[in-house]
Amino acid sequence: MKKPVSRLLSVTMLTGALATGGPAIASAEPASATASASVGSLDVEIGNEHVVTGDLAACDVDGPLTAKTRGGTTGDFARFGGGGSNCGRTGAVAVAEASGQRFETTLLERFGGPVIKVRTYLAKCSTTKDGSLGYIEFGDVSGFTLPESIPQNHRVNIAGGKGGTALASLTVNETVTPAPADGSLVTHMLHIRLFPQGGPAKGDIYLGTARCDPYGKKH
Repeated sequence: MKKPVSRLLSVTMLTGALATGGPAIASAEPASATASASVGSLDVEIGNEHVVTGDLAACDVDGPLTAKTRGGTTGDFARFGGGGSNCGRTGAVAVAEASGQRFETTLLERFGGPVIKVRTYLAKCSTTKDGSLGYIEFGDVSGFTLPESIPQNHRVNIAGGKGGTALASLTVNETVTPAPADGSLVTHMLHIRLFPQGGPAKGDIYLGTARCDPYGKKH
């Protein structure tokens, strides 16, 4: 039986409560909100090899508004399937979305760990008059287990490192906000941090990233 797609919402607000029905459209002033998204990114060091992809299929409300990737192999340990992103503004509201499919990394297998796979994934954000909304969606995963209810920043450690350390730390529905809060938000469907306590590899892999700021870019 095919498993249902999981959908999760995150919210960052400055003041007030989120109104039912989603973000309000403000039309009194020109839009200044910003948003961007990418299918994923990878920055990994293993041995003498350093592999960096940059943001894959990245869009921005200030252009390019859409982007696509056919996917492909990264180094000899990861593969991204096809995907794309879309960004835009409606009045004062900025929206960004990126989706991908068939991601796989065999890197942990070298150290006795699992092959990590994500069949489909999506990250999206939109601004409101008081803050930002983040949303993720994903299909089947393998190599790690998730509960039925997944909170923001749900972490799964992949055991197997020397001395009981983790081979990797996986954060699902990762939500990053500044302190103090300014209404902006970055959401990642999945963040894989390699050997968080130190080890033979280091770096980060992100699947589905969306960034929103209701008050524009910071300088």
